[in-house]
Amino acid sequence: MSEPNDQLRHARERVESPNATGEPLSRQELADLVNRWVYEHTNPPRVIALDANYIGKLEQGKIRWPQDDDRRAALRAVLNARTDQELGFRRPRRSRSTVADVDRQQFLRAAVGAGAAAVVGHTVIDMLAPTEPTPVPTVVGTSEVADVRAAAQAFSGWDARYGGGLVREAVAAQLRYSAELLNGRCAPAVRNDLFSAVGYLAHVTGFMAFDAYAHEDARSMFGFALGCAEEAGDWHLRAKILSSMARQAIWCGDPDTGLTYTELALVRADRLVATERAMLHTARARALGKLGRIQDTLTAVGLADESFDNANPTENPPWMAYYDAAQHAGDTGHALWELGVSGQFITEARTRLASSVSGHSEAHARSRVISQTKLASLTMVAGDPTEAAHFGAQALQAAGPIKSRRAADDLRELRRASRPHAGLDEVGELCSRIGSAVVTA
Repeated sequence: MSEPNDQLRHARERVESPNATGEPLSRQELADLVNRWVYEHTNPPRVIALDANYIGKLEQGKIRWPQDDDRRAALRAVLNARTDQELGFRRPRRSRSTVADVDRQQFLRAAVGAGAAAVVGHTVIDMLAPTEPTPVPTVVGTSEVADVRAAAQAFSGWDARYGGGLVREAVAAQLRYSAELLNGRCAPAVRNDLFSAVGYLAHVTGFMAFDAYAHEDARSMFGFALGCAEEAGDWHLRAKILSSMARQAIWCGDPDTGLTYTELALVRADRLVATERAMLHTARARALGKLGRIQDTLTAVGLADESFDNANPTENPPWMAYYDAAQHAGDTGHALWELGVSGQFITEARTRLASSVSGHSEAHARSRVISQTKLASLTMVAGDPTEAAHFGAQALQAAGPIKSRRAADDLRELRRASRPHAGLDEVGELCSRIGSAVVTA
């Protein structure tokens, strides 16, 4: 097991938080200060994207030696250390052994004989860690920008279909590489496109983290993405990122902050296309519904509908391709669901959720499952429990290949709503199946 780096942790805890008098520096605050120091003390300025998760790995001893000289210099400066050793950093020793010294056949026999236990052992995991990172070009052009955009679109498609659970770490690694491109030299005409592309990928990565309930990671990535969008002057990407930040805040039980994010995004609504305005009004409606502001929720849904009716898909940026009629029906249905479970506008909420379920393709399987589950929950609370069990069984079957903590929690919510009717055979069976399906989700 990794030995914790207590020297680094103690050094961090000796520094006072800039945001809370008398409190020690948090991991995220340390990451932010390191990012700022590197930007201010390098020429040309370097943009790095350390977060609380990275600082945690340093303190847990999972990373014993940060390879980047600037990162170590920043950590020493922020934590008032003279040497790397004062922070518990130890340069790894190089082994003098070579492959020629190994009996390859004996090694293979031993590896095969070790069985599955060795596969998950720390030694093998450490062995598989890359020692030769992909070199980052020092000159960045349109081809690198296109590569980042292509990666963002590919990962976004995977996330929409299967959820972010399986590939989140891989995408985060791709983001770290792409962020390093911002340190390269590029023509002024390319610079904004590069920041926009990296911001797009950061948003995709952040949404995957949100879907996996890695909320601190998501907030850091969304924050980095927003910084990229604002650096590029990309109002369209900015709107999308703020919409996702609002959705995360609402999901985490803070609809007031979610409402604030949507208001920020709508400050210059004239710069956005109709589809983006529909997306943002829908997010507002969801926040208002959570806050119990019934009339304001209905008004926001009406504004969303009006904007969507005026949408022209040919105007949409790439990251808005997902927002079609099925997505709009599902998102507005989610907003009205809050009212429906309280006994109001039940039919309208059900109609929209059902339209979303029937309209979504396999490419957006996660959204379809979530709408199916919400439809089942609403029907269970305010309709026919047997019909609700039928909807729930369909949602549960479709959720099989999807790795989404949000979708799993919606199924748990459906099970809670089903318990008063568990005496019905169909409902009792659904509760049992959900329990088995989400026990490890």
